[in-house]
Amino acid sequence: MNERLENEKISKLLFAMALPAILAQLATLIYNMVDRIYIARLADGSLGIAGIGLCTSVITIITAFTNLFGRGGAPLASIRLGEKRPALAEKILGNCFSSLIISSIIITIVLQFFGAQILTLFGASENTLPYAMDYMRIYSLGTIFVQLSVGLNYFINAQGYTKYGMLTLLIGGILNIILDPIFIFVFHMDVAGAAIATVISQFVSCVWVMKFLWGKQTTIKIKKEHMKLDLGIMKKVVGLGFSPFFMNATEGILQVSFNRQLLFFGGDLAVSAMTIMLSMNQVLQLPMEGIAQGTQPIISYNYGAKNYDRVRKTISLAIKVSLIYSVIGVLLMELLPGVFVRLFANEPQLIELSNQMLRVYIFGFIIMGANSTYQQTYTSLGFGKRSFFFAFYRKIILLIPLIYILPTFISNGVFAVMLAEPLSDLITTITNTFAFKQFMHKYLNKKLS
Repeated sequence: MNERLENEKISKLLFAMALPAILAQLATLIYNMVDRIYIARLADGSLGIAGIGLCTSVITIITAFTNLFGRGGAPLASIRLGEKRPALAEKILGNCFSSLIISSIIITIVLQFFGAQILTLFGASENTLPYAMDYMRIYSLGTIFVQLSVGLNYFINAQGYTKYGMLTLLIGGILNIILDPIFIFVFHMDVAGAAIATVISQFVSCVWVMKFLWGKQTTIKIKKEHMKLDLGIMKKVVGLGFSPFFMNATEGILQVSFNRQLLFFGGDLAVSAMTIMLSMNQVLQLPMEGIAQGTQPIISYNYGAKNYDRVRKTISLAIKVSLIYSVIGVLLMELLPGVFVRLFANEPQLIELSNQMLRVYIFGFIIMGANSTYQQTYTSLGFGKRSFFFAFYRKIILLIPLIYILPTFISNGVFAVMLAEPLSDLITTITNTFAFKQFMHKYLNKKLS
């Protein structure tokens, strides 16, 4: 595998690495969407959708810890492999494995005892809280399976075994699709049934990942002697992983801001529509992340091996491919919003409101493909602080304040809240483009001369 990362033609290698990552992200997309699609078909579907949407805010924060230790540790392990230091790469893996287990236990305890209070803080009303709690009580029990399957899968991809990493998510996604209708409709468990199906699916994915990282095929293995936390290693892991952690954690906080403002201006119906907006966000964002993640082992390994020309060519190709996808995806949603919305709604009022919201909400994603590649490149090269800055800039400096400021100037409160998203997306991508050009000149282009 190392031979391929170092010598194979970039376009062929990126396709080989990115395609499984994209398919894996599509599996994740289906995984996340299927609960909402089935719940929407229930008699009280709009309230059920809102309840799951509120849980999504919490789940987003939970998965932030998989990014902290998975996306923080995997590029470091990949760079060490490029430096021909596999023992240190294994030590990074062992430390991240222990950290994922510890964080899972803490999260499960917190959600079991304080779930209702957290969901109410996140925008649950008396109508939607029972649905949210039915889902969250069960889902939280499977936190450790989510943490390990998602967090450790980054280490599989970082070694270049992207097809195996893809199967991790495909297995869980397909199983969830099969189990959802059984638990929801056959056993009449409704929202709770969706949670049970998800936990079982994540458990199977977790077993798959652990089998690989304890097996013979992997380059680096989980070993007992590397599980004791090393402060020096964890400092580097957290330093690099903090940006993707922050991006995910603030996504949860961001959803809270959207939900609370929409509940105020548009009621439970607007909160239900926001759940559909999040699904459309994932339709665009997750495949772009798949492309970016496909670049990670190529960029990290070759940067460690000082093959800077291969790094530059990989980045350039990834930006072009991501931009093409984001432009086409946004144009389709702008022209045919109803096609996407009807996957999650069958009530005329919800469909009409969601169509209006989607056209505003999604427009800024048209150039976000480039920004996705910039952020992954910073992380892949070990410049976590730079990636963190632009994540902070987009959400904390721009997006969250705009969610609260714009309704004071625009009479249509729901429209104003939605407008915050495209404004922040466009401003961030344009700003990051200028910064990324300077970054490339300083850290890569000069090394080629």
